[in-house]
Amino acid sequence: MTVHARMVPVLDERKVISELQSLRSRQPVEYFAFYSSQLKGVVTDPALMVVPFDDHIVHRGHAGLSYPERWYTEGLRVMTTTYPIKAPLYAITKATNYLPNVLMQMEAKEKGFDNGVFIDEDGNVGESSNMNVAFVSRHGVLVHPKFDHILSGCTSLRLLELARAHQDRARVTGVEVRNISVAEARASREMLQLGSSIKVAPVVQWDDQVIGDGKPGPVSKALLQLLEEDMRSSDRLIPVPY
Repeated sequence: MTVHARMVPVLDERKVISELQSLRSRQPVEYFAFYSSQLKGVVTDPALMVVPFDDHIVHRGHAGLSYPERWYTEGLRVMTTTYPIKAPLYAITKATNYLPNVLMQMEAKEKGFDNGVFIDEDGNVGESSNMNVAFVSRHGVLVHPKFDHILSGCTSLRLLELARAHQDRARVTGVEVRNISVAEARASREMLQLGSSIKVAPVVQWDDQVIGDGKPGPVSKALLQLLEEDMRSSDRLIPVPY
């Protein structure tokens, strides 16, 4: 991808507000009030009725997420959802129907868990509400469910690449993408949730089964560090001059 070296102006607070008001003056509206959950108050100037660029309401239909720190320091507790996994077609089709995911999350919260896990009709592990799941086998292999019936999450795909390229740093002996039975998954050394918002978080309990020793494991910490470094210094990053 070619990036043209064209200087982009840097706008300070006063200039931003001025430009927003100028835009609104050319787009007359009759909005009188806007409640901002970010500002915790009512905004009456239409030019300032804005949503932060990282608010998930734009593409997922809910407000921006902030996961509790304990998920990373203590680990998550998940349950097998009673809701059926979506048809394989939706693993390759972008849609705004997140109803099964929402129902699974609500069910988990009602029963005292942090999240849920879909199981497919063959008894293999699927995915979680809005993130993928992966496991570390007893032999130290990072195992991820096949992507033919679940979302090919960009975070999962990148982590698989990083783990293959840096097995020592990832603390794994290999990487596999294949079907994973529930029995095998429950017997794993570590269970992980992977996603663009959660990044890498350890799962320490699934239903009434403790995963590993019931504490966040070394692979989850190592993969999180690899991902964060990759996000800051990857060769995939594209410099934009301004």
